[in-house]
Amino acid sequence: MLWPMLAVALGFLGTAVLGVLGVRVFLEARRLGRQVAATAERVNRAAEDLERAAARLARTGETLR
Repeated sequence: MLWPMLAVALGFLGTAVLGVLGVRVFLEARRLGRQVAATAERVNRAAEDLERAAARLARTGETLR
């Protein structure tokens, strides 16, 4: 009777550990997604700034020597 109860307890413990690890992975993936979105926004802003600067430079006819 001891072995079946031990097996059930270990099975439950293993399931609980997997659940905790799954929640941690989910939270980290969500955090990474937010960081990727913020970085993409920064890249888009930098690209727009570069495009505006290039347009001004093209209008003035200056060169970058």
